[in-house]
Amino acid sequence: MIREVITTAKTVDLALEKGAEELGFSLAEVKYEVLEEPKKGILGIGACDAKLRVYFEETPVYRAKDFLENLVKNMALDAKVELTGETEESAAFEISGDGLGILIGKHGDVLDSIQYLATLAAYKDIDDFYRVSIDIENYREKRAEALRVLARRMAEKVRRYKRSFTLEPMNPYERRIIHSEIQKIEGVTTHSVGQDSERKIVISLEKDAKKGDKANRKEL
Repeated sequence: MIREVITTAKTVDLALEKGAEELGFSLAEVKYEVLEEPKKGILGIGACDAKLRVYFEETPVYRAKDFLENLVKNMALDAKVELTGETEESAAFEISGDGLGILIGKHGDVLDSIQYLATLAAYKDIDDFYRVSIDIENYREKRAEALRVLARRMAEKVRRYKRSFTLEPMNPYERRIIHSEIQKIEGVTTHSVGQDSERKIVISLEKDAKKGDKANRKEL
């Protein structure tokens, strides 16, 4: 989507500044096309102003940031949305401020939903893949470390009690962290059970998993 205005002023620079102000963007964010060059004329006769087409072309990263800024504004939160990374196929944002637990939710479920909606906003009018990632006060890394600690603790329980343990349902990103951490621990393994939002990880002794594989082959 392109927003544009036609502006006139005595110079190209002044017309550009005027257009950017009317559109509500900085000079660095807008582009322009000179429709008519300014002319001084002779003794004022034949003089004319510069005429510009000043425009702003929405990008995926702009749409995602605009969605996030409107979200925190409508929720009356004292928060700042900052772009922390950008490629042709992705954008990363950090939201900082006070009292942002409401944007995180239980185990990041609200944060994941916001990230999904921001991705949908970024996808508007484009067909290519685009990924939006959002973090709030380093929650993602804190959660990842908590999951790695959980994986190690549960692996120790599996080895101590010689039985399998099933974890609570997790999203794909969190399950990958658990699977990856368990792979580093000798004697235990993981597999997933359940569907969609109820999908869980089962941590078990490696020898028990191998027995299960043999039993499955016999049934086949």
